[in-house]
Amino acid sequence: MDNRGQGRPQAQFRLDWVDVARGIGIVAVVAGHVWTHGPVRDAIYSFHMPLFFLLSGMLSRPHPVGAFTRRQLLGQMRPYAVYLILLVCVDQIVERIKGQRPVFDQWPEDILPILLGGSWLRGPYTIFWFVPCLMIARILFNLVSARLPDPLDREWTLPLIAMAIASCVSGWASASPLGLITVPMAFILLWIGAVWPRIRWRNWMVLPLLALALCGLGGLFPTLNMKAADYGWPLLSIGAAVATSFLTFRLSALIAPGAGLLAALGRASMVIMYCHVAVIHYLTPYLSKYALFAVALVVPWGLWKAISCSPKASRWLL
Repeated sequence: MDNRGQGRPQAQFRLDWVDVARGIGIVAVVAGHVWTHGPVRDAIYSFHMPLFFLLSGMLSRPHPVGAFTRRQLLGQMRPYAVYLILLVCVDQIVERIKGQRPVFDQWPEDILPILLGGSWLRGPYTIFWFVPCLMIARILFNLVSARLPDPLDREWTLPLIAMAIASCVSGWASASPLGLITVPMAFILLWIGAVWPRIRWRNWMVLPLLALALCGLGGLFPTLNMKAADYGWPLLSIGAAVATSFLTFRLSALIAPGAGLLAALGRASMVIMYCHVAVIHYLTPYLSKYALFAVALVVPWGLWKAISCSPKASRWLL
């Protein structure tokens, strides 16, 4: 560890760079929903969602299956349900004030698509596929990890092949309840993330990673649409996403001591993830893209700060 890590606990230094990496990721997510066309959007969509799956894999550890599954279901789906219900209520009010129809305006028929989530959620809810997809992928990944704690164990070959086949088949699906069609690829990315810390870093790795990343960022490879299980040219497009993400993690570790703003956004990333699309959806006609980008980060971050002040609110919303 270099001198910047001295004088404070190693675990804290590690958490700093993780928060910075999440901050970079959530900034990319928000930007990708503001600039929806052109090279900026394509560059962002080449890596931004895989980054979160890879980071989760890097931080994963085997846990007892039952306890981990219960913790994931309660800890992830409780905020998911609360944010979804709140946004449905907000949409009913805001759209009618604007003289427009809410996304869901056929009751009780719309209860079913709301419960199905995933591809049935659009407009201000479009990002809601991500959390249940990550949760289910983590539960499945932990199920295997509990038996095979070393991700380089040969016995991982079978579940990885099964997930690769499922990833190819899932792209044909027209519907994705709770983001399920992306779970197989998310599982693979979790595994890649878990393997990465076991590979000793060599400085020469920058060159092939950078070349692959630039191909993705520059649009030489087809972009990704993880929600729709569209992986472009899978080996190359996903490879570019992995390369960009790993370089982002290296950068995050280097700049962590002076990247407090990104770290703060990273700590608020879940609230920003849930709320930013709604901010963009409702304010797009009234603000420039740069103002929209800033507001879509600042308002959810402020909400996160407010929630963090209340233990009861934190339990339900964080």
